[in-house]
Amino acid sequence: MPITTTTGRQAVTTLGRQERDILYAVGCGLRDDEIAAALTLPEEAVAGHLARILAALGLRDRAAAIVHAFDCGLVSPGRGPRRQPPGPLPRAAARNAPGPRLRISVLGPLRAWYDGQPLDLGHLRQQAVLAALALCPGRSVSRQELTDGVWGEEPPNTNVVPVYIYRLRKILHTGGGPDPVIERDRSGYRLLPGAVIVDVAQMEGLVAAAGAAERAGDLAEAVRACSQALEHFRGEPLAGQPGPFAELERLRLTERRIVLVQRKLDWQLRLGQHAEAVAELSALTVAQPLNEPVAAMLMRALYLSGRQADALTVYDRARRRLADELGISPGRLLRQMHRTILRGDDIRPGLTETTR
Repeated sequence: MPITTTTGRQAVTTLGRQERDILYAVGCGLRDDEIAAALTLPEEAVAGHLARILAALGLRDRAAAIVHAFDCGLVSPGRGPRRQPPGPLPRAAARNAPGPRLRISVLGPLRAWYDGQPLDLGHLRQQAVLAALALCPGRSVSRQELTDGVWGEEPPNTNVVPVYIYRLRKILHTGGGPDPVIERDRSGYRLLPGAVIVDVAQMEGLVAAAGAAERAGDLAEAVRACSQALEHFRGEPLAGQPGPFAELERLRLTERRIVLVQRKLDWQLRLGQHAEAVAELSALTVAQPLNEPVAAMLMRALYLSGRQADALTVYDRARRRLADELGISPGRLLRQMHRTILRGDDIRPGLTETTR
């Protein structure tokens, strides 16, 4: 088991109150979704706090955090919590609680499950209303925003948004709890905080953990976390969903995935995993033929794998596509990589590092 690099009670005092509470919960063996439910936090916020805890205490992973929670006296072996934690966290019921039972996925066709069972979300416009709520966490979405986002310049003749909200409440409120999953306030509608797990939030929590691992110098962990984040994508985000809101989010999330793939592959190249990156980069250049950073990364991976001629072929192909489709020449990044390969120079780490 990994060991902590910092021990003793004093180290924990460097954390804020909320991060101490999260470390305590981790030491008790709770998952991120259980911590989020107990502390009334978004699950991605828990993941972000945990990443900062690991970096602040010099811990490698979650297992090391659990060991540290015992080492510093937050949790007592064999006797459960050493102190009463904030709110309901240490109670047996909370410790055994499964967290939110409703899950919504937008990183592909819109889907929802309750206790693992798929839910019928109704027709597309009704689904688009739910997608808008799922992608606006932490704030209420007004009736007008929903109308504009789902119907655009062709709004319905009748005010159907409240009807859709009513139907979605019935569909999602399958657990028989006291509160509906969708609540209304003076500003509009929102998903009840802590009642739903949305895959975008889980993905972004892993991205935050990957960034923290990179800052801590652990590129292997950064690759692992980023790979887990990318596993949440199940195809085109919001595939088939109508309306300008879905279209904009589809473009944003698609671009988000591309950027994450580039980050992961850049870390792999910096780790010397050149051959492993070539296949994924080759597929990415097919999907993004005008993406110069991706072409430069593929050239670098091929060159470092001993395939200089193939790397130069990638440059020639990219140069022709840019000229034929955009009427421009390759940018500085591609030209620099081309010159480096022609000269047979060493490639410095991070030369093709993508924008964070």
